[in-house]
Amino acid sequence: MEETDSGLGNGQMDSKVVQTFQRSFVQVQDILDQNRLLINEINQNHESNTPDNLTRNVGLIRELNNNIRRVVGLYTDLSSSFTKTMAGSGSGSGSDAGAASSEGDSSAAMKSAGHKRNRPA
Repeated sequence: MEETDSGLGNGQMDSKVVQTFQRSFVQVQDILDQNRLLINEINQNHESNTPDNLTRNVGLIRELNNNIRRVVGLYTDLSSSFTKTMAGSGSGSGSDAGAASSEGDSSAAMKSAGHKRNRPA
């Protein structure tokens, strides 16, 4: 049996895994780019000190927080998919590692896992 560079031994599965990971990383990068724009706008609004802009920041910060949750969820899915891929590669089971799901699935997984950061008072 000829092995691929990743050691999976299954070129078709390897290609599917790589495509899934690439798609997820593109999603993450898009969200991070959006966050950079949000942070810039939040900073400008904060510096302006006008009531309307400060009020607008509330919504922008909520959007930023939601985006961060989405990124965490995507990385959680990637980690899970990678683990399944590595577990499947040893047994040759051909498990579907391309299951890095959408951010909707990720947020549900995060809620069920109880991920919440404690902030100092």
